[in-house]
Amino acid sequence: MSERAMEGTKVVEWCQMVTGPYCGKLIADLGAEVIKIEPPRTGDAARFCGPYPEDIPHRERSGLFLYCNTNKLGITLEVTSATGREIFKKLVSNADILIEDRPPGAMEEIGLGYGELRNLNPGLIMVSITPFGQTGPHRHYKMYHLNLIHGAGGGYLTPNVTEDSLHREPLKGGGRLDEFSAGLSAALGALAALYCQGLTGLGQHLDISKQQAVMDLDRVHVATWANTGRSPERTGRPSGSQIYRCMNGFVVISPYLDHMWQGLVDLMGRPQWALHPKFDGQVDRDEHAAELSAGVQQWVAGRTVDEVYHGGQSRGCPVGIVRDAADLARCAQYRARGFFVEVDHPEAGGIQLPSCHYQFSETPWAGVRPAPLLG
Repeated sequence: MSERAMEGTKVVEWCQMVTGPYCGKLIADLGAEVIKIEPPRTGDAARFCGPYPEDIPHRERSGLFLYCNTNKLGITLEVTSATGREIFKKLVSNADILIEDRPPGAMEEIGLGYGELRNLNPGLIMVSITPFGQTGPHRHYKMYHLNLIHGAGGGYLTPNVTEDSLHREPLKGGGRLDEFSAGLSAALGALAALYCQGLTGLGQHLDISKQQAVMDLDRVHVATWANTGRSPERTGRPSGSQIYRCMNGFVVISPYLDHMWQGLVDLMGRPQWALHPKFDGQVDRDEHAAELSAGVQQWVAGRTVDEVYHGGQSRGCPVGIVRDAADLARCAQYRARGFFVEVDHPEAGGIQLPSCHYQFSETPWAGVRPAPLLG
């Protein structure tokens, strides 16, 4: 097999749950040697989060842990002990990147701050992931998945399907989108710093704020208020773009431009209401978006998702199917590209996991090793 893109890069990861481990996984998937450090006996808290095979909890069979830690090596280490600190320093002295998610100041308290570690390894890139960053009045606040997306403003926009949603309370983000998004931002920063290290030989300290990373998901909405003083509505979308309920599921229809709207009108059989002049231009459709959406919903309710999806696409109107996990696992496109791979784990057995979203022609992705057993 060809050499992988980051072969020879050494990473130490001392993180739990999702954001830090996903950052480490992305780098491990590129071929770097990532050594994951877990506390003895208990291990990463993600080991105690499902899903589990047959819904039976087991610290070696957590789907969340297995996915976030593929392609890594693992050790258990009590870093706060004198012996543990010395072992930790030896690991870091030979590493290119350290990923850690201790609270601000915690690394300095045990003699492992960036200043101390830089003396051991001037080329070290230290990636520190915290809820709000290393500075600012909120730096010591804690944050969990439930309130992370609200702390970054994303929860405000949910739900947004119907006008009745205006009176609903904001909801949490789906899955762990916010944590994975923050992990992706951290990995991007680490790779940029690694590129700089290759040019200068010098490392640096990356201060990753989960709140700021997750705000990337809503930066347009935040910028709208900052520049206009107007907060975006939680309900409805311009020109009737929103989620619609079909006979057997949901679709997203986004007829922003005139030709897209005309394609949708044609698909609906050119009903009399849709031909009214108040729907002729995009500005007019925005102004009458609620009425437009109600008409589209009435038509969509009697069709299947495939009928609306293929009919809209063939007429130049953007339509997407809202797919659940079963739909994605059966998706012919994913299967054709080999996106789901089977990883043989010594405790969990053969499990199907998503691989990666890129395909390199010369340094392909490979599932070299399953997530490590505890210790």
